[in-house]
Amino acid sequence: MTTLATPLPLDASTRRSPMFWVPTLYLAEGLPFYVIARVAQQMYESFGIPHDQLTHWTGLIGLAWVFKPLWSPFVEAAQSKKTLVVVFEFVTAIGLGLAALALQLPSYFAASIAVLAFVAVSAATHDIAADGLYIANLSAKQQASYAGWQGAFFNAGRVVAAGGLLKLAGLLEGQMAIAHAWAIVFGLVALVMTALSAYHAWGLPQPNHAHQRRDAASVARELREVIVDFFRKPGIWMAILFIVLFRAGEGQIQSIGPLFLRAARAQGGLGLTIDQVGWVYGTVGTIAFLVGSVFGGYFTSWLGLKRAMVWLILAVNVPNLVFYALSVTHPTGLAVIAGALSLEMFGYGFGFVGVILFIMQVVAVGKYQTAHYALGTGVMQLGLVLFTVISGDIQVALGYQHFFLWVLVSALPVLVLSRFLKIGDKAAA
Repeated sequence: MTTLATPLPLDASTRRSPMFWVPTLYLAEGLPFYVIARVAQQMYESFGIPHDQLTHWTGLIGLAWVFKPLWSPFVEAAQSKKTLVVVFEFVTAIGLGLAALALQLPSYFAASIAVLAFVAVSAATHDIAADGLYIANLSAKQQASYAGWQGAFFNAGRVVAAGGLLKLAGLLEGQMAIAHAWAIVFGLVALVMTALSAYHAWGLPQPNHAHQRRDAASVARELREVIVDFFRKPGIWMAILFIVLFRAGEGQIQSIGPLFLRAARAQGGLGLTIDQVGWVYGTVGTIAFLVGSVFGGYFTSWLGLKRAMVWLILAVNVPNLVFYALSVTHPTGLAVIAGALSLEMFGYGFGFVGVILFIMQVVAVGKYQTAHYALGTGVMQLGLVLFTVISGDIQVALGYQHFFLWVLVSALPVLVLSRFLKIGDKAAA
C-alpha cells in the first residue's frame, strides 16, 4: 500500500475541477447511509414498530460502517478505485430495489432488515473506495478546502432522505397502502443510485499510475500490519475516545429527534405529519445545512483545525439545545418549528466538518493513509451506532423532555477532552 500524502500523477479525466465529482461522490456515500439510518426509522414508525426495536435494528445495521476497515486493504489492493465506486453504487441500487420488494412480504420487518444489511455492506465498501479516491487526488490544502463540500453533500443525503423522501412518503401514505408507498420511495432511491453510478463512470478521476497485483495472503498480512500500526500511533486511544464521544449527542438526537417531531402532543411530541417533517427538512433545513457545511469547511481551513475545534464541537451540538427548547415550549406554528430546525441543521452541518478533518488530518496521517482513514471513520460510525442503539431505550425511560436534557449533558465530555488533544494545523497548510 502506497503513501498517499500527495496527489498521484493524473490522466486527462482528473484535470476536471473536483467540483465535477466531489459533490456527487459524497452524495452517493451519504444517501444510502441516511436511507438506512434515518428513512428506515421513519418507515418503521409508520408501520407501528416500537421505538426501542426500530432504533436497535437500524442502529445495528450501521455496524457495516464500523467494520469496513477489516476489508479496506482488499479494496485498496484493487486495480481501480474508480471501477469499484461505480460497481458498488450499482450494487447498492439493486439492494434498494430488493428492499422495496421485501416490504410486500408478510414477514416484511425481518426481510427488509436483512436486505438493508446487505445494502449497508455494499455502501460501506463503496465508501472505502470513494474516500481513497478523494485522498489520492487532492492535496492536504485541497482536502481542507473541499471538506465543506464533502461534508455538505455527504449530509445532503440526510437532507434528501429526511426532506424530499419523507415528504414523498407522506403524500403517498395518504393515497395507498403503507407498504406500497414505501416501496415507491425505495425504488426512487434505487434509480438515483443507478444514475450516480452512470455519471461516475464518466466523471470520476482515474489516477494514472502502475498498479501492483497482490494475492489475498499478502493483503491479509498487510491488514494485520495496518491495524497494528494504527493502534501504535501516539495518542490513538485518546483520539478514539474523542471520535466516539464527538457523536454522543448526534447519535441520540438524530435518531429520536425526527420521531419526537411526529409523536402526538399528548405523548410529549410536536404532532407533525410525516410530510410536514419532510417539508421542513427539505426547504429551509436544506439551505441552512448546506450553508453551515460549506462555511464550516472554509472556517476550519482559515482558522486551522486546532483553533477551530472547540467552535466545531459547540456547533455540532446546537441541535441538542434546539430539541430541548422545542420539548419545553411545544410551539404550534410550523414557521417557528421550521426556524428552530434550520438552526439545528446549520449547526450540525458546520460542526460535522470537525470530526471528518480530525480523522483525515490527524488520525489517518502516515504510511497507510487510506486504510487508517477507513479505520478512523469506522470508529466514528461506532460512536454513532452505540448511541443510536441505546437512544430508544433512554427515550422510553425518560420521556422526550428529560431525554433531550440528558443529551445536552452527554455532549459535554467531548468538549472537555478536546482541550487535551494534540492537533496540528496541517488542515490549514
